[in-house]
Amino acid sequence: MDLFEHSARQKLDKPLADRMRPQRLEDFVGQSQAVGEGSLIRQVLGTDRLFSLILWGPPGTGKTTLARLVAGAKQAHFIEFSAVLSGVKDIRRVIEEARQQRDFHHRRTILFVDEIHRFNKAQQDAFLHHVENGLITLIGATTENPSFEVIPALMSRCRVVLLKSHTDEDLKNILSQALTDRERGLGRQGQTITPEALDFLVRSADGDARRALNSLEVAASLCAAAGRESSGPCAPIDLPMLEAAFQKKALRYDKSGEEHFNLISALHKSLRGSDADAALYWLARMLAAGEDPLYIARRMVRFACEDIGLADPQALTTALNAMEAFRFLGRPEGELALAQAALYLATAPKSNSIYRAWRTAARSAEDHGSLPVPLHIRNAPTSLMKNLGYGRGYRYAHDYKDAFIPQDYFPDQLKGTIFFEPSDRGYEKEIKRRLDRWRPLTGKKAPREP
Repeated sequence: MDLFEHSARQKLDKPLADRMRPQRLEDFVGQSQAVGEGSLIRQVLGTDRLFSLILWGPPGTGKTTLARLVAGAKQAHFIEFSAVLSGVKDIRRVIEEARQQRDFHHRRTILFVDEIHRFNKAQQDAFLHHVENGLITLIGATTENPSFEVIPALMSRCRVVLLKSHTDEDLKNILSQALTDRERGLGRQGQTITPEALDFLVRSADGDARRALNSLEVAASLCAAAGRESSGPCAPIDLPMLEAAFQKKALRYDKSGEEHFNLISALHKSLRGSDADAALYWLARMLAAGEDPLYIARRMVRFACEDIGLADPQALTTALNAMEAFRFLGRPEGELALAQAALYLATAPKSNSIYRAWRTAARSAEDHGSLPVPLHIRNAPTSLMKNLGYGRGYRYAHDYKDAFIPQDYFPDQLKGTIFFEPSDRGYEKEIKRRLDRWRPLTGKKAPREP
């Protein structure tokens, strides 16, 4: 085997998802809001400036690929770093490597930190100074909200790029490229796939391009093995083959996926209508069709907040417990936990008061902008702030009978506003009794029209 053949073989030994990474930004599929004309990524690549970035999005949306493309376009030294496997000692090694690249090779270093939300404060602090002085340009990848997981000092020095789950059309394009690409993909094998099987792979991937390509590679390997056993040509990957390979029955959808939404709508409306028997039926239908049980569990968690709320605070706990129980037990035992949750939610008292209150409050916050926090409920940790009136006149509720004292907590423009209107059902009846006693004492008389 000559050197060229050896290099080609090494490339083909890599997973399909890795081989199919775009080499140019123009080949990147989807994410137009992040990589399209006028986007921050385009600005970074179109000028000599280089910003530290945090790429935030679900798995398989192209975070690692984008980091590599930026580094390649800038001809920078690129270091990949796992927040899960690395510690402060490894950070020091990276910093030293970056210094050598700068001092001896005159190259900038881009440090790509995968799962940056796994870094603790000490680890983030360890390279903060080197981001500040420009020794390294940081590109972090995270599936979690960076506002909560990345320290403020580091966040202030990074620009956040939001990536979204791939659309079905994006995934079809990615899979089609993998099937036809003769250099990196499956084109040399002549592998094909039926439209129904392609739809199944796309739905199963749930917006994750890596999962879609990994699944395609497994299916192609099984198909090739079956062809070798029969000494015949490789047959197209079809739906029965995928169902057998992944031990998952295809959902009974049409091509637009309408039946998927019909079934979840039927379950949701049966729960809302307190029909426990219909709720069990639609739950069974979805599970039998091969729906992801955790998707159903997530929808029931949402239902507990939206349609029950404080009428029965235990509903949310029940839905969350069912989801965790399924994760622990798996199928088929875990399905009983979902059934228990469905019955509890269907028979619980109903109220959408939290849903209505939240929508109204969110709209009010957006309409009124950044209203100032009243001085009396601001913290005053310094003497200057105290002299400016921060905290002056605040009354500590626990110093008063029943831990309640009438005082204003709203900005002046919103005084007297009522967002939350509890129902007379379930536990909300008790909450309503308390609010009816407290609100008149603070000047709140009637809810405003949304």
